[in-house]
Formats: sequence, structure tokens, C-alpha cells
Amino acid sequence: MNYPNVVLWSDACFFSPYVMSVFVALSEKGVPFSVKRIDLASDQHLEAGYGALSLTRRVPTLQLDDFMLSESSAIAEYLEERFPAPEFERLYPQGREKRARAREIQAWLRSDFLPLRQERPTEVLFAGETFAPLSTAAQRSANKLISAVEKLLPSGQQNLFGEWSIADTDLAIMINRLALHGDSVPARVADYAHFQWQRASVQLWLSESSKDTAE
Repeated sequence: MNYPNVVLWSDACFFSPYVMSVFVALSEKGVPFSVKRIDLASDQHLEAGYGALSLTRRVPTLQLDDFMLSESSAIAEYLEERFPAPEFERLYPQGREKRARAREIQAWLRSDFLPLRQERPTEVLFAGETFAPLSTAAQRSANKLISAVEKLLPSGQQNLFGEWSIADTDLAIMINRLALHGDSVPARVADYAHFQWQRASVQLWLSESSKDTAE
């Protein structure tokens, strides 16, 4: 098969959960791709060169030949259409309502939980750093997340929809901000996030992130 030239533009330190989501999606699809880095700390993403590639001047940005697309959930939906099942692995559940729920979860994770994201940044996930106990606002945010997972996750299942979807990876990222930090998380919720963390595509990202941290 003739694949397009696919480039994933990432933050320089591989700490972005949104880049991770697209990296996992591409890996699951089995589409060959390369990764290029943008140094967010030095505002490289705001320069004209990157602005010519990325409408939002954020990461991730996906480049397929001459087509550029930003925003991780939009990229995942595009990849699902561009490289469809059954020839390629699915990123979203088969049922229409399940697909809608997966997209709802993705949108929610990206638009809410600000106190939790601030107090449990991705340095917890990718560098093993620890931080102060959660504030009242962040604990409320964590409680809301945990309550939703307990409602969403069917008893005895390791995926939200009876099959893996990209929403499982995105949700595990948020849960592991707590679980990997050692914060209190119900066993069933922590076990779900741990199971998602073992997926080959996730482990591939973690290996890349750990190599960069070691450097």
C-alpha cells in the first residue's frame, strides 16, 4: 500500500497528553509516521514557520502530504475516516451511540478538570514527579472524574465499550494523573487505568518519553 507522508508534530519533551493520544491512534492504525518536535518553552510554536503548518499553532499537528490538521480529537476522527476498518484497526466503537459516548468523553476530558490538570501535570505521568496534596477544588475535580468512571465502566470489563477505543487511552491518562502519583483512587478505577497503560501503543509512547527524559 502506498501511504502518504505522515508527520506528527509534538512538544519537544513528549509531555503532551494530546500528542500522546494521536501517537497512540497512529500506532494503532499501523500507519507509518515520523515525529518532529516544537519547543513550546521557547515559543517556537508561535513563530511564522510553524504557523504555516498549524492553524492553531499548538500541538499536536498532523501532516499528511499537503494536508495539515490540529486538535487531537479532530485528528483521531479524521484518522478513523482516512484509514477505516476493517483494513485498519478501529479507534472508535462500532455502535453509533457508543461512538457518540466516546467522543463525549474525549471532549469532556479536554474541556474540564482544570484544577486536576494544574495540580497533577503530565510530569507525574512521564517524569515521575510528585506535588503537594490536592486542593479542595482539585479534589472535587478528581471526585467528579472517579464518579464518572465508576458509572461508565461496566462491571467485569477492562474497556469502556467492550472493545478498546481511543477514549480508553484518553481517560486512563487523566486517571493516572492521580493513580501514578499515589493519590486515593478506587481499586477498580486504578486497575482499569493500569490495564490501559499496558497497551503496546501506549508503552511505545512511554518508551519514547522516557528516552527523552533520560537525555
